[in-house]
Amino acid sequence: MKSIKSLFVVIALAASSLAMAEGGADRTFARMEQASKVSMEAYQLAQQQKNESPVAGTKAKTADHANC
Repeated sequence: MKSIKSLFVVIALAASSLAMAEGGADRTFARMEQASKVSMEAYQLAQQQKNESPVAGTKAKTADHANC
């Protein structure tokens, strides 16, 4: 009789842990999706800022110290 009760306890604990694991995966997946969305927004913003030309800058090399 004690072995049957202990078996029921083990089954109950296993079932509850499986139920918690399933819900945990949903929460983890939701966090992963949210992080991916934030990351993509930041990447797109960085790409837009990268494409804008600088206001006070030139890419041409100057010969400021050519004779030094």
